[in-house]
Amino acid sequence: MELDWGVVLSFIGYFIFVLLIGFYFYKKSSNISDYMLGGRGLHPAVAALSAQASDMSGWLLMGLPGALYLSGMSEVWIGVGLAVGAYCSWLVVAKRLRQYSYVAGDSITIPQFFENRFKDEKGVLRFISSAVILVFFTFYVVSGFVSGGTVFKAVFPGMDYTVAMVICAAVIIAYTFMGGFKAVCWTDFFQGMLMLVAIFVVPLAVMGKLGGPAEAVAAANQVAPGFLDPFTTTNGEPLAPMSLISNLAWGLGYFGMPHIIIRYMAIKEPRMIKASRRIATGWIILALIGAVMIGIFGRVYLGDMFTDAAGAQTVFLVLAGQLFVPVIAGILLSAILAAVMSTADSQLLVASSAITADIYGKLAKKKPSEKKLMWIGRIGVIAIAVLAAFLARDPNTSIMSVVSFAWAGFGSAFGPIVLLALFWKRTTKNGALAGMVVGFVVSIVWNQLLAGPTGVYEMIPGFGLALLTCVIASLAGKAPSEEIQKEFDEAVKCEA
Repeated sequence: MELDWGVVLSFIGYFIFVLLIGFYFYKKSSNISDYMLGGRGLHPAVAALSAQASDMSGWLLMGLPGALYLSGMSEVWIGVGLAVGAYCSWLVVAKRLRQYSYVAGDSITIPQFFENRFKDEKGVLRFISSAVILVFFTFYVVSGFVSGGTVFKAVFPGMDYTVAMVICAAVIIAYTFMGGFKAVCWTDFFQGMLMLVAIFVVPLAVMGKLGGPAEAVAAANQVAPGFLDPFTTTNGEPLAPMSLISNLAWGLGYFGMPHIIIRYMAIKEPRMIKASRRIATGWIILALIGAVMIGIFGRVYLGDMFTDAAGAQTVFLVLAGQLFVPVIAGILLSAILAAVMSTADSQLLVASSAITADIYGKLAKKKPSEKKLMWIGRIGVIAIAVLAAFLARDPNTSIMSVVSFAWAGFGSAFGPIVLLALFWKRTTKNGALAGMVVGFVVSIVWNQLLAGPTGVYEMIPGFGLALLTCVIASLAGKAPSEEIQKEFDEAVKCEA
């Protein structure tokens, strides 16, 4: 794709738009609750689109289409698992967490909720969960910066990848730095709508070029024996049961994803959650259908242009550049940037909150002022982004593999603890801590040593062993105090 000023102008216009949102909310954030949780005042539609847009990242428009381009419909099960997981998380976790986080000391971060829920006066749970957040979000943000750098390279072909990646990172840092949670959520809202439009416009254009839907499907059938069969590989061999289960297991990650479940805590009123759930579920189903069509029909239209994951994950970029006039192509490419930004900004903010409210706020001998905490949070955003940018120097980094690693890490370390904390009164502080550590360690060790040989996604052993550990350790110790049990009952009563 050659440099075209129509594309460039569309890109610049998009950047100005998100920066203006950040500046607007810079004036609206007056305390740490505003900066980190939006003062619990999110509109249900904003909460829904923000949660799902921040969830999908560049993975939706690059990683998943690339996997489908190479391996066909056998990769669709990840999308199915995510759609089911997202719905269940909204249905099961959202309302209870919104109520319980308020009852438990008006907690504004996930680590703070753990601390308040289990009355952990020493703050061990808060520190350990903050450390988990910093580790996995640093890697998660890396995937976003790689995606952003790749998009910039498509728009500015002569630009060095590192320079392109740094510019993308700088824009994300700027509006997150200025506006905090409200800026992040409102930019995510608009970015979510842009992503949804783009993810259907491109495959519809491809189908038009191929002669229509029926012709496109017929052509896809000719790519490989099992290309359109979700139960077989591209060689026509049956999909291994464990591969299918591993892909579906991605849905478990939603129960422990901090940048998603914190949206539940921020919704203005619990009664609005049903509307948010419907909007979020509809968005994710439509978005995943569009991503599937991009990967499948992109393979038909482009043929065997790409043979590896690094190349295949640019299929959306190539299609947008070939099928549309420059201004429209620029807007469509901005959709990938929207996907990248909507995730990276949320992750930076949650990681920053771990530094600000959950580490510094606890270690400080004297209670810091709200203004000081906000500025420490902003500095935290920059520090984490700089480290992530350093780790994202390699343009051939697989977006899918990095997201897969971080997703399993959060799902394993936090998912079981969140569910048990919300729904099992007998859960204890030591049980939660043991489960969190086991989930964290198992997901990393399995990813590095056993995922390849066994073909089992680390989410399965990580989530399962963390859940089992938390239950056993809780039952082995003393029952929670009467104060904790009363607070649990109050949260349940408030939900009703």
